Parts: sequence; C-alpha cells; structure tokens
Amino acid sequence: MNIQTNKETGEDVIRVMLVDDDELIQQALRQAIETHPELALLGQAYTLNEAMVAVQELQPDVVLVDLGLPDGSGLELIRHIHQHMPGCESMVLTVFGDESHVMSSIEAGATGYLTKDTRTADILDRLKQLRAGGSPISPVIARRLLNRFRGSTTLPASKVTGTEFTPLSEREQQVLEMVAKGFMQAEIAEIIGVSINTVSTYIKRIYKKLAVNSRTSAVHRANALGLINLKDC
Repeated sequence: MNIQTNKETGEDVIRVMLVDDDELIQQALRQAIETHPELALLGQAYTLNEAMVAVQELQPDVVLVDLGLPDGSGLELIRHIHQHMPGCESMVLTVFGDESHVMSSIEAGATGYLTKDTRTADILDRLKQLRAGGSPISPVIARRLLNRFRGSTTLPASKVTGTEFTPLSEREQQVLEMVAKGFMQAEIAEIIGVSINTVSTYIKRIYKKLAVNSRTSAVHRANALGLINLKDC
C-alpha cells in the first residue's frame, strides 16, 4: 500500500484517495492533485484489500476507484463506503462504459462515473463537482442512461413517491431539464448566467425535493413524476 500525505488538510480542501492498479494513471492523477490548491491526496491503493484497509485509516472525502482490481471488484469498496462511511463519496474511473457496469456502480452507491478517456484536468473538476453535491457522469454514459430511460415504463406515482412531493421552483425546473439533457454544472452555470456554486445549490434542492441522491436517480424520478419528458431531452 502506498499511503502518503502531501498537503495539510483543511475545511476548504477535498481529501482524495486513489484506487487503481494502473501505475501510469495513478502517477498522472497524483501529480495533478498535488499541484491543485483545492485537493489533497491522502493515499493510494492498488488492490481491493489495500483499499478496504486504507479508507478506514484515512477517512477520505472522495475515493476515485477503478472497477477492475487484481483481487476483486471496485464495487465491493463502493458498497462498503456507501454503507459504512456516510462522510465519504465514491466516483468510478474505469474503462467500462457499458450499461451493466454503470447501473451496478450506481446501485452500489457511487455518486459519479467517469471513463478513463476523461482528461485529467476534467477529472479534477468532477471531483470538486462531486463534493459540491453534483453527480458527474461522462457525457457518453449520460446519453446511454437517458436512452435506457426512454425505453422504460413510467412507474405509477404510488410506487415512486413515499412522501408528499414538494413542487420545484421555476429555476429548479429549468436546471432539472438541463441535467436531464446531460449538461454538466459548469455548462448550466454559463447558460443561465449564475455561478457553479449556485447551480450546485439548485441541484441539492432538487435532490432533496425528489428524495434522491444522484443525477441518474433524479432524472428517472422526475420522468416518473411527469416533471420532464425524456423523449424531449
């Protein structure tokens, strides 16, 4: 296990742990994180067993995890974090872009999903978005998920809502529709003329009102409630 502390942590610093058996990817991300003022690299692990021990020792804010590890699936780590570490979030970084891996990751508790062709600088931006309340997904993955939902049957309202639904504001509705179309937070902020932090706040409110905790769940639930029509997205 390669555990190291490279920066003094603080409230404004996102503490990151890397889990991947690819040394080149680890090196590129390590160098990028070490020079980023808002990120701190707490540690690195190359196997599932190493990662399971390290997350408990280090208590990171975000774990960037590959699914294909030498001694098991990264899904086990994601599931463990989701069930036992409420202050930590998992974002997948993998070569797998198929629906099966994506849905399995989301069901396990991942709140972000990126493919390894994502630029390093964009990965760092997505880490910040994730911690700010977003659910970053590679555009190609988002499109596939939307296509999947287009072909799904809308659930009856009684199956979707367990509590009374709080209506969205006009701005929240606008942001929701853009999220459903696959726009990232920075793109939404630029289009509607507000800061990324403001967009993050809108998204958090949307998640709370829809009783979900991810972008994909929000889109699916909004479609079921009739708030959006995926055929128009």
